[in-house]
This record gives sequence, structure tokens and C-alpha cells, in this order.
Amino acid sequence: MQIEHLNEARRQVEICNACRYCEGFCAVFPAMHAERAFSDGDITQFANLCHNCRGCYYACQYTAPHEFDLNLPAALAEVRRESWENYVWPKALARRFQTNAALFCSILAICLTCLILFVKIMDAEGDGFYAHLSHNAMIALFIPAFLLPIFGLGIGLRRYWQDIGGARIKWVHIKHAFASALALKNLSGGHGDGCNFEEQDRFSHQRRYAHQAIMYGFLLCFAATSAGTVLHYLLDLPAPYSSLSLPKLLGVPGGIMLTLGCGWMILLKRRSDRALGDAKAWHAEFGFTALLGSVAFSGLLLWIWQDAKGAETVLALHLGLVLAFFLLLPFSKMAHGFFRLAALIFDAQRQFKAQADS
Repeated sequence: MQIEHLNEARRQVEICNACRYCEGFCAVFPAMHAERAFSDGDITQFANLCHNCRGCYYACQYTAPHEFDLNLPAALAEVRRESWENYVWPKALARRFQTNAALFCSILAICLTCLILFVKIMDAEGDGFYAHLSHNAMIALFIPAFLLPIFGLGIGLRRYWQDIGGARIKWVHIKHAFASALALKNLSGGHGDGCNFEEQDRFSHQRRYAHQAIMYGFLLCFAATSAGTVLHYLLDLPAPYSSLSLPKLLGVPGGIMLTLGCGWMILLKRRSDRALGDAKAWHAEFGFTALLGSVAFSGLLLWIWQDAKGAETVLALHLGLVLAFFLLLPFSKMAHGFFRLAALIFDAQRQFKAQADS
């Protein structure tokens, strides 16, 4: 990570720790106030614990034109992005994703083209999707595309955990972290009125709700895929599935929530102040949200279009987008979900240790 970004974040954190006006705003400030000096690992932990709510910026008396010139959301956002680039394997690709979006758009185009060609040359047999692409071909494409990014993220999370000094994880830490993540408590602004993300000092829960639509929509889609896997391999019930089957009952509402959530988030980001985030990552974040929304929308389109003429093209488009999503997983904004959950688990360890010590 760039030492000047770490040092600037450390300077601002030290001023915040002296002021303490924002103590109840989010989980960053209690964690910050528990320390007197801050290592690079501490700064990285605060950065990944920050949800870029921006409430602290609008409440702060030391922002510009004050000589302290505090902008803590932006300072932590820069450190947060650099931490993902530094930890995730391979680092070179992680850094290029943020700085060369054109390269990754090219990867997406190549994936789509190859997949469409692959669909046309495969001698598929079966019903539903398998009439256009055989089950074995689908497995051969997606198993490596799923496992390799998970491997890269796993290496990154292990490096992160070592640098912030994480201890052995217990079930109570996981339970505490998941409760915070599922409720998105840190986007409530601390006082329950929401954050200032989209319209300066106007409090709003819009970003929290958009986040929840994306998160729960994604989890429903993942559950639908898992249900289909169980039906296929354990119960010998291969696709296609009816509208009242578990994969469809989970996947369709999940796809709708994910599509609407991504669209909502894009609108909010367009209204946000880029100066309070990581300006270098704005285009990459915007592109990733659009890609995730496209995955969900093309899945819904395929569900509607599955028996109509041209379904093989819609299938190729959807699978190509899903393939690109998985391949970009460790290097895109999607990594923030994994690192933020790790930061919440570490924060739960800190809170339980403080309670035990007192």
C-alpha cells in the first residue's frame, strides 16, 4: 500500500481520536477510541470497517476550510481499495482492475464471444437449458471459474487477518458479525436516521435499503443455485424445473431484488459526492454494479425467454455475464463483502475482549 495514504489516514484518525464527537456514528469510532497509537494493520482494519456512510464528514468541525482539512471517508476509502489490491492474489490483476477498466471490459467481451461460439459448436442433448449447452460442458466452464477466484480471495483474507492481528474465530464472533452485516447497522448513521451518502446532509436510508436489496437478492440467487445442485446430484431431479420448484421460487424474487437493487445503487452513486470516496475507484465500482445488475436481469430474461426462438443467444449472454462476474470476483467491488465481514468479525472479537477485561 502507498505509505502516504496510510500516513494521511493515520493523521486524520489521530485527530478524530482526540475529538471523539462522532463516537456513536458507526463501528469505526469505538474501535478507534480503544487505541492510543495506530499501526498500519489498525488503519487497514478501520478502512474495511468503514461503510463510506459519510455522516462523520458532514458532522465534522475540522473539514475544509479548517486547516486540519479532514475527509475521513475518502482517506479510508483509498486505504480500503489499496488493501484489496495488496492482499488478493494475484496482485497484478487486482491493481489493473482499478486502473485499467478497458482491459477487463475486453476480458468480458472475449468471454462472451468464446461462450457463444462454444454454445454453437457443442452437440447438446436434453431439455430446457441443456438443449443448448450440455450439463457437462456447463460444469467444465464454471467449476474453474468459481474455484480459482475463491482461492484468490481466500489467500487475500488470510493475509488481511494476519496483518490486523486477528485471533482464533469463535462461533459467537461470527454470529455477532453476521447480525451486523444482515441488518447493515453501520449504515443507520448511528442515530437511526440513515446516512448522508446521496444528498449531502440530508439523512436517508436509501443506500441501506439498496444494499439490502442487492445482498438479499444475491443470497436468494445463490440459494436457488444450491437448491438446483441438491436436486440434480442428490435427488436425481435434473433441470428444467417448474415455476413452483424451489430453485424458481428462490431465484425469481432474488433476481428481481438484485436487478432493482443494482439500478437503485447506480442512481445513488450518480448523485453522490465523489470527493468523499475513492475517486480512482469510481468507474470500477460503477462498472461492477452494472455487471452484477446485468447478470440478474439477463437471468430473468432467460426465465421469460426460455421456450422462445433465440433462447440459445440469451443463454449465452447470461452465462457469459455470470462467467465474467466470477472471474472478476477477487478484483472487483464484490471483494468488499468478504473483507468487510472479516472486519466485523475482528471488531466482534475486540468488543468481547473489552467486555471480558472490564
